[in-house]
Amino acid sequence: MAVAAVQSSFAARAAGDTAAITREFYFFNLFRVLEAVIILALMFSPYAVEWVSLVHPELGRGTALFYMIFAVLTVAFATREARYYRTWIDASLVVDILVCALAMFSIRHQFISLALLLLVNIGGAATLLPRRISFFFAALATFGVFAQNIAGNLLNEDHREVLEAGICGLAYFSVTGLCLFLGRRMRASEALANRRGSDLRNLAQINELIIRRMKTGVLVVDGGNTVHRWNEAAAALIGNPTDGHNDLGRIAPELSRRLYHWRTSRKIDNTAISLAEGAPEVIPRFTRMTANDDENVLIFLDDTSLVSRRAEQLTLASMGRLAGSIAHEIRNPLAAISYSAQLLAESDALDSADQRMIEIIRNHAGRVNEIVENILHLARRERSMPESIDLVAWTERFIADFKATIDIGANSLVSKPQKAKVETLVDPKQLQQVVWNLVQNALRYGHAPGEPARISLIVRQSGDRGPPMLDVVDRGPGIPAKVAAQIFEPFFTTHELGTGLGLYLAREMCLANLAALEYLPIAGGGSCFRITFAAPPTPTLA
Repeated sequence: MAVAAVQSSFAARAAGDTAAITREFYFFNLFRVLEAVIILALMFSPYAVEWVSLVHPELGRGTALFYMIFAVLTVAFATREARYYRTWIDASLVVDILVCALAMFSIRHQFISLALLLLVNIGGAATLLPRRISFFFAALATFGVFAQNIAGNLLNEDHREVLEAGICGLAYFSVTGLCLFLGRRMRASEALANRRGSDLRNLAQINELIIRRMKTGVLVVDGGNTVHRWNEAAAALIGNPTDGHNDLGRIAPELSRRLYHWRTSRKIDNTAISLAEGAPEVIPRFTRMTANDDENVLIFLDDTSLVSRRAEQLTLASMGRLAGSIAHEIRNPLAAISYSAQLLAESDALDSADQRMIEIIRNHAGRVNEIVENILHLARRERSMPESIDLVAWTERFIADFKATIDIGANSLVSKPQKAKVETLVDPKQLQQVVWNLVQNALRYGHAPGEPARISLIVRQSGDRGPPMLDVVDRGPGIPAKVAAQIFEPFFTTHELGTGLGLYLAREMCLANLAALEYLPIAGGGSCFRITFAAPPTPTLA
């Protein structure tokens, strides 16, 4: 994305430079037409002929006609091919200098006026050409003036001053140097202006995207209660009004009433309201567009549900850190209690009642240790490290590891894949913890009294490019609807020995892997905990 933005910026600059060169080249060619008209008038006007005293009428008038035709053709065709502007400028400058020299040679008086007219051509070209080429044409123009001066003195028997030709040459070099400096400064200023303009346009697009994607609703309302703009969040919060309906009083009457109350009293009602059926409650905030603008108002709609979720996340984070610090302090005395109970159990002087008490101590110490481990998992929130895995093969390995670690007895744990291979991107260690927790819960609660548990791990995928899914299914009594709505909340449990953190941690680890964990009841009895992974990316052609 960053590379595309840089390429776009360079393209914009190049387009701006080309446009500027084309514009300057066009005016440069237009001035040549004006020069041709002046020379043509000098050569063909009766009064001008008497004034300038034509020595070679045929040469002067032929040169003027040729120059007029050349100037018109340059304007008509050269400007259309801006990419060849260097070639056109070089060729046209040679023609300018040659025509000027021939025109000056054709007249006896006022020939220096034509030499001064050539200053504009030399200076204008210097703003478009490199330094060396510009000084070359200045030298060529100086040579042309000296050449016609010498030829006029020899062939026309004029008394043309060499000093005048030298002054013209000095003027050519001086104007070339000045125009080179001004052209460089002009190019730098124009490039800076183009960059700043491009930056401003990019910034405006970024601001527009940020405002459009904001979770907070934003509306712009004028003094006539007309909504000029709103972002996506605001449209959703006010009920997605149809195009053409932009009167705030019609699309959100309560918001219009609060805006009127704020305009008249400058007081804000902070009670939450719902502006459309099914939309979440919001708290409106009002502010003027500028300090001196009392007409246009910015309205911010803060979704209270987002605020509540943020507060809940902050609370859980703080609680996790506090619980983690407490858990660390509990582990040392807990380890001492467990070790002492183990040593005490090895004594031969204990009767059955004492052995029973030691067993109770060890069981509850294990339960407390499980609680501490879950709390530490909650506090650490380890970052996921996703890998591409085959869910079908992973499920087979998981079942083998689980059975090797835990004796499931008469219970059954099988894999029932619906496809031969299902690829997904997930952290294998975190997926192991999630499925391990779900299978343990199924072994503990997912069976009828007196019957073994039957647990199935089903790997499926909706279509060829749909999201992969892993179902942990049991044939137990299921979970009541009221309880099912709370099972993923932290510290919620229905078992006297439960911690209420297992399913919460499982869901959090799924979210860290861009997956979703949900409970689905099964008709006829049973439970299904489904993990829906992120859909695989669509392959693109190279």
